[in-house]
Order: sequence, then C-alpha cells, then structure tokens
Amino acid sequence: MASHDIGIIGLGYVGLTLGTALADVGMKVIGLEKRAEVVELINRGKAHFQERGLDDILALAVSRGKLEARTEFLPADVSDCYVITVGTPLDKNGIVRLDMIENATRQVAAAMPENALIILRSTVKVGTARNVVAPILTASGKKYQLAMCPERTLEGNAMTELRKLPQIVGADDEATRERAARLFHRLTAQVLTVSSLETAEIIKLADNTYRDVSFAFGNEIARLCDAVGVSAHEVISTGKLGYSRTNIAIPGLVGGPCLSKDPHILCQSGEAYGLELDISRASRVVNERQPMETAQFISAELDRRSAPADAVVTFLGLAFKGVPETDDLRGAMSLSVIDAIKALRPKARLRAHDPVIRPADIAALGLGLEVCEDVLAAIAGTHCAIITNNHPYFSSLGFSTITSKLAPRGFVYDYWGHFSDVDVAGPETNYFAVGSVRRRPKE
Repeated sequence: MASHDIGIIGLGYVGLTLGTALADVGMKVIGLEKRAEVVELINRGKAHFQERGLDDILALAVSRGKLEARTEFLPADVSDCYVITVGTPLDKNGIVRLDMIENATRQVAAAMPENALIILRSTVKVGTARNVVAPILTASGKKYQLAMCPERTLEGNAMTELRKLPQIVGADDEATRERAARLFHRLTAQVLTVSSLETAEIIKLADNTYRDVSFAFGNEIARLCDAVGVSAHEVISTGKLGYSRTNIAIPGLVGGPCLSKDPHILCQSGEAYGLELDISRASRVVNERQPMETAQFISAELDRRSAPADAVVTFLGLAFKGVPETDDLRGAMSLSVIDAIKALRPKARLRAHDPVIRPADIAALGLGLEVCEDVLAAIAGTHCAIITNNHPYFSSLGFSTITSKLAPRGFVYDYWGHFSDVDVAGPETNYFAVGSVRRRPKE
C-alpha cells in the first residue's frame, strides 16, 4: 500500500505550489528537493520564494502532516502518482538541458510501484516525454502510465489559478488521460484532455511563445516610434481604444523564467523536425536586444547632459515583473540592462532598490550594486533613475517626488510607462520611456 498519494520531484516554484494545493485538498504529498536548506524551510511550513497566499496554506498542510519534504526518497516513500516538476534551463549555448529531467525520472523509476501514474509537468522540448522519460521508466521493468500535464500558472497568483485555470492532460491512451484527469479534478472542475503527450507539450510552448510574440510586436512599434519621435503609448492606447480588432501590447522588458526560455525550446523543437520557426525566433531577437539598445540611448543621454564618468545610475525594480508582485530574478531583463550599462559605462556607480526582493538577495547577485532599502535614498542625487519593472509602487511615488531627488539635469528612463502622461515637451525633458517622444533642443 502506498504511503503517500503524490510524490513530487522538484520543490521549486512549480512543484511547491502544486504540492501545497494538493495537500490543501486532503492528499498526502511527499516532495523531493536536492537543496537541503529548502527542505528544512519547507518542513517548517515556509516557502523559499514569495507567492501570495502560499505560506499560510503550506504551514497548515505541514502541521496536518499532509506535506513533507526530503532530499531523497526513503524505502518506505511509495506513491501511487509521481509528478516531475524540475527545471529545464538553457545551457551556455542556449540549448535546453535535459539532465535534470533524466535524473528526476531515474529517481521515480527506482521508487515507483507497479502501475504508478507518472506526470511530467516541466516545460520541455517536444518529444521529451516519449523519448527521454518513457525509456527510463520502461528500463525499470515496471508497468506505469505516463501523462504530460504542463504547468500554466502566473507567478504571484498561482494558488488561485491552480483552482481556477483549466488543467491540460495529455496522454496516448484514454485510461491514462482519465486517471490523470481525476487527480486534477481534485483541484479544479476544468480539466481538458488532449490526444497525445506531444500535444500537451506543444500547448505549453505555444501559449508562452504567443505572449512573447505579442510583446515583441509592441516593442517593435516602440522602436519605430522612437525613431519617428512620437509616443508609442499614445499610438498603442489610442489605436486600440474602442477598436476590438487591435490589442497591441504596451512595450517593456520581456523576460522571466518562462518567456526568456520557452520560445527557444519551441524553436529547438521545430529544428528537430527540420523546421525554422521564423516568427518565434525573430520575436526573441527583438526582446533580447532591447536592453542593449535602450542602454545605448541612456548612456548617450548621460553624455549629452555632461554627466561624469562615475555618474550614479539607479535601478528600480529588479524582479522580472511587478504585477502580480514577485521576488523572482530568473530571466529578469533588468539584469541584462545592468550588464549593458556596466559595459557602456564601466565607471558608473550603480544603485538598486526593489520593493519586494530582500536587499541581501540583491547583494548576493555580486553585480557591484549599492543596495538601498529606502527608495528615496536610492534616487537621491542619481543622474539616471531606470525603472525596470511594472510594480505599481513606483507609480504611487509620483513623478515629481522622484525628479525632486535627482541630480541636476538628471532624468528618468521608464521601461513600463509608469508616467507616460508626463509632458515631455520643453527645452529639456527629464523623462523617457520605451517608445517615448525623444525631442531634442536645437543646439
């Protein structure tokens, strides 16, 4: 008899939120995580990342004995179902890594009983479930069922979305689809079954790449508006007002653990079948070159204003997004902006403030940033304040509050249009945004 209902391999963002949600509905969950410090924290009922509502639900699950974490399975840790949620980062050459999937599958193969249900939930290259996971499980000599059920939640809203978003279940046979669907029906009434493992794999990649493409088009329009000297915010917001056939995204930094990675995995999936996915690849090019393009403008503007070589440059909001708020720095394009500024202005004094990320975690990045707990101290005397995420806290500060603290001739560069209604006319504006008007005084 199984000692647990669910075994989850990987207690990062995907695994811990899912495991906690399943424990909350009464299932007994055992989680495997290689980081001992994370295991210790979870077993005290605390998450190792910020996620709205997670800590309270996790603490209750642990106190009730419904969720426990380990660094490795014990012989008695037997489950009817295993969910693989380990990461699939890109290597230094931009190729998706499979070693963590392979290692996790070996752990499952060793621990699983006969007829266990194995669910792959990690974001993977098309064919991974069939060509990587299945052979390892088959080599165990045990019977099993294999399904692909991709994670689709939005960071900052995962505990709600796990109960409300449709869950995708893909498998090659009806019996496996029905079994996996029963599991996810414990969380939500909306479970959608698809006909194969590959169908479910592509759904996840297509969904995230669609968003990347949409954002890239907004950034492409912003590039044109910059060149022409008009406001992209005005173009986009006016063009779609009352016109349902257009919904162009507002320009900004596009990154995070999914959008910085999944389009590459989709393109690599196409290459395996001899296809070049031109739109998907081009969108990544647009979004990935934006940090350097904008940093070049910022550096040139500092020079135009006669800023010193050791000018103070402040970065506000390092997490990859601010709505819903998160402390996640994975794939954060703010870090690419910092690298670009450092390359262009190696003597600049760099400061940073984030309303969510702990100062110690920013310092631990090792980027040579002066970390400021107080936002006003961060912008005091700065030559350029760069707002790199869309946390509403920055809008709430007020533009006049920010600019009153700047150095003489200092300016704001806003990636997210927090102050897009600022009048930039005049002899010398102190506000720029992606796709903003860049008027120059006659010299």
